[in-house]
Amino acid sequence: MTQTRTGQPFTATDYQQLARDLVDPDVWDFIEGGAEAERTVAANLEAFDRVRLRPRMLAGVSEVDTSVELLGTRYATPIGIAPTAYHRLVDVEGEVATARGAGAAGALFVVGMFASRTLEEIAEASSSELWIQLYWLRRRDVMEALIGRAERCGYGAVMLTVDVPRMGRRWRDMRNGFAIGGDVAAVNIDPGVMASAHERDAGSSALVRHTAQQFDASVTWADLAWLRGRTRLPLVLKGILTAEDARLAVHHGADAIVVSNHGGRQLDGAVAGLDVLAEVVDAAGGCPVLFDGGVRRGVDALAALALGARMVLLGRPPLWGLAAGGADGVAGLLRTTTEELAHAMALAGRPALGALDRSVVRMSTIAGGA
Repeated sequence: MTQTRTGQPFTATDYQQLARDLVDPDVWDFIEGGAEAERTVAANLEAFDRVRLRPRMLAGVSEVDTSVELLGTRYATPIGIAPTAYHRLVDVEGEVATARGAGAAGALFVVGMFASRTLEEIAEASSSELWIQLYWLRRRDVMEALIGRAERCGYGAVMLTVDVPRMGRRWRDMRNGFAIGGDVAAVNIDPGVMASAHERDAGSSALVRHTAQQFDASVTWADLAWLRGRTRLPLVLKGILTAEDARLAVHHGADAIVVSNHGGRQLDGAVAGLDVLAEVVDAAGGCPVLFDGGVRRGVDALAALALGARMVLLGRPPLWGLAAGGADGVAGLLRTTTEELAHAMALAGRPALGALDRSVVRMSTIAGGA
């Protein structure tokens, strides 16, 4: 483990190694696993291995500014927290601790629909911007109620995840017969809607069964008009991987887009987000584009930002920080990654995010290649 003898973590990988020893094995598989053979999980990481940076010299980098504006809010860091479910699986305080950690780092926190603390508790603990994430349920009244609560609590945007008409086949969860257990639950949703997520059955995933029962796979672009009519908040669509869908998202009123393959947890074999980021940015025509998938270091964030992302979201790493050290672990991981980004910006001769452009990045054809 690349840590000091005091156990201080220096990198996201350090937090990952610390967390693994503290989390139940089936929960760890739920967090770390991807769809089927996990080829897209690997592809997300491999894409960053193909990045080569073109640094500029004598650029005056005594001060480096990592702050960014997005949808009218200024953040201290362009590295935020992607929506993930059930944070109480790894820490007793769950999303409340995550919110405190994000606030300490000045970072955006997108709260998952299946959060294990109430929207109100999370908002009370937060000192930075919160967004609410949704999946499209058959029960639209449940979606509408969540949006209303989020608006009243001061959440700043609605992020709709669009890449789960059905859940990916996650073999780790199926082999473990994974279900949400103990006193952990999606507390913001009617328990009747969530019941099947808690029913363990050997050889199958309770979450796959729950998704099949409760998610609406018939949704089309036209349905976004219903959602737009239910909120005054900006609408962000997460799960876009093609120029075609980016143009459709903008046409149907998206205020921002997230390039994402769900961390490799949906369609196994889907393209790595980094490989299509520039394509989506071009097609979005000025609509802000965020990115997630495979970011593990500040230099990874640098590459995504240079290719046009306005902000980079971390999915698994904040859960590592949460498991390893609660709110302090989340804040520490975010600060570490932001400090890595600032260091890379200085060495690349780009002292502000506005100085990053595609000339910084060259993509090799093979990992580790020239």
